[in-house]
Amino acid sequence: MNKKLTIVIPKGNQQANQVTIERLKNNLLVDKIILLSNDDDKLNADEVILIESFQTTDTIKKISKHLNTEYVLLVLSDKPILPGQFMIERFIQISENTNAGLVYSDYYESEKGSLISHQVIDYQEGSLRDDFDFGEVLFIRTDAFKKAVSRMKTDYRFAGIYDLRLKISESYSLFHIQEYLYTVEKAEKVGTEDKHFSYVDPKNRQVQVEMEAACTEHLKAVGAYLKPVQKKIEFENNFEFEASVIIPVRNRVKTIGDAIKSVLSQQTNFKFNLIIVDNHSTDGTTDVISKHAKEDNRIIHIIPERKDLGIGGCWNEAVHNPKCGRFACQLDSDDIYKDENTLQTIVDTFHKEKCAMVIGSYQITDFNLNELPPGLIDHREWTDENGANNALRINGLGAPRAFYTPILREIKIPNVSYGEDYAVGLAISRDYKIGRIYHSLYLCRRWEGNTDAKLDLPRINANNFYKDRIRTIELLARKKKNSAKGKI
Repeated sequence: MNKKLTIVIPKGNQQANQVTIERLKNNLLVDKIILLSNDDDKLNADEVILIESFQTTDTIKKISKHLNTEYVLLVLSDKPILPGQFMIERFIQISENTNAGLVYSDYYESEKGSLISHQVIDYQEGSLRDDFDFGEVLFIRTDAFKKAVSRMKTDYRFAGIYDLRLKISESYSLFHIQEYLYTVEKAEKVGTEDKHFSYVDPKNRQVQVEMEAACTEHLKAVGAYLKPVQKKIEFENNFEFEASVIIPVRNRVKTIGDAIKSVLSQQTNFKFNLIIVDNHSTDGTTDVISKHAKEDNRIIHIIPERKDLGIGGCWNEAVHNPKCGRFACQLDSDDIYKDENTLQTIVDTFHKEKCAMVIGSYQITDFNLNELPPGLIDHREWTDENGANNALRINGLGAPRAFYTPILREIKIPNVSYGEDYAVGLAISRDYKIGRIYHSLYLCRRWEGNTDAKLDLPRINANNFYKDRIRTIELLARKKKNSAKGKI
């Protein structure tokens, strides 16, 4: 039987490494096992590649030089890996049948004697998040690996593996096997972890700079890169109200009153209103809204005729209402504005920057408005030069969000309850300038009733898959736009 496979594992806890090596080395298809280490202790590996970090471009290039088999199995975890029945054979079979450059699978996590299913999602053309979950094992064709390495132009400290899979995706498919091909065991089963690699904090600024650079390079390679947008808007004057705050709500009796008071307390030099789209609440929310609406005629209380509306659909109901103002400003029913100047600040930014959308910054708090880590979320990674491109990599654009109403009426908002704002933001950034405000405008309250509280893995996967779908649609739209202009 031909030895088709080289296996590469990172050095972590010595006992964990030893367990993984022993489990993999006796397969007749395995030619050698390479250990990535910062010392020359090879354990039972066939070779040791001395490295400073697992994530660097230099490490990827060193691995490439050691590959002389048809495939490489790159183990991302330093925890013990238990291969499933015919794991290696199945990876090879699927890779050969699909001609994919990279293959990955679902897996189990072993905890206290039980197997916990860990499903991952299909890779799409728009799966550009640097934190995309491939699991703990990547099975890669060596020719795809080497071709990608030959095209690496930048030496990254943190984005090496991210750059590798982006470049593989430019020439090959990435295929998800919906089978549990291996098990990852908890580190405590083999003793205290002694990590030799410092895994980076994803919030670290230098990490984000590198990930953005790798993604931008990829967008240029696939024809989806956008040059800085300078298109400014001349605002229409045929609006009764300068701004409308829009609150879609269903069953938020505990918080809707605070949100309403937050809006009505705004101090502005213009006329504004509050449009609340009450999506058939059943917990008393409707009564709270009605009470406030009777006391203040700036409140427009809408109960849609339709029963099939998500958050995006509720937004459409408000935006297309004739009473909607020139600028449509977001407030979730769980949250409140930071102070009475928020709305004025947002509208001033529209007029100053002539932009189609404004995104502010927010603070994470508990229900009682005590700040929670990480505190202020300001998305300072956005730049006028490259924000529209980097938006395809990150998982959200920030809050609060506000829109020039005619643009929103033209684009339409997806009738979903997750990712609808991101989809609209991406579409707007394709053609128009987005204004940013980097000081806190908004208090985002986390409590047990939040729709994003304690999500299970299937829901997380569904959310991530949909956002990747949004990115794919946008990526294709940008390719089309560039192609129409004769760009490469």
